[in-house]
Amino acid sequence: MDESVCQAYEDEIQALEEEIRLLTVKYEDLRQESTFFSDEEILKAIESFQRETQGETKGQESASDLKAQLESLETDLSFFTAFTGFQFTSHSKKTVEKTKNGMVQKHRLSGKCHSLSFQLEFQLLEMQNNEKVSAVVSDLSIIMESREDSDVSKFVSSAEERGDLLRFFRSLSTYAEWYEHRKRTFLHFK
Repeated sequence: MDESVCQAYEDEIQALEEEIRLLTVKYEDLRQESTFFSDEEILKAIESFQRETQGETKGQESASDLKAQLESLETDLSFFTAFTGFQFTSHSKKTVEKTKNGMVQKHRLSGKCHSLSFQLEFQLLEMQNNEKVSAVVSDLSIIMESREDSDVSKFVSSAEERGDLLRFFRSLSTYAEWYEHRKRTFLHFK
């Protein structure tokens, strides 16, 4: 056999082995996430899903109804993007640890608020006690393009220390909106 053909086969085998490894990791993550729920909760969810799907098959939503719903959701999304200025470009989460009463997930989130790009990385500890679910943010790391501004740098450091995502998003929205106004004003005078 030709050496280049052998090399091509070896490359393909390595690519397939890597794909198998990645799929195995993904499968393990999904399997871990599904073990967070008890058998009783899973059965209730299945029964609820079956009732919903039976109701849908009886009503049999048409393609035009589904298209109208999709357009409505897209309209809502564009409204919220215009209203808040936030446009999320990517999100990923990975389960780090699971216990009987809770789990720790690592989240990565990136996006823009008006013209300011940001990236967040944090861990979310979700604890379930009886009917209550509480969540605590830790290890918050924020990367922003406009960190050269000392006020923004102080604000980002403060938000990272406190793990206060709500305050971060509220303040970023206001700051980014006024940042846009300042930029337009300075361009007007140039």
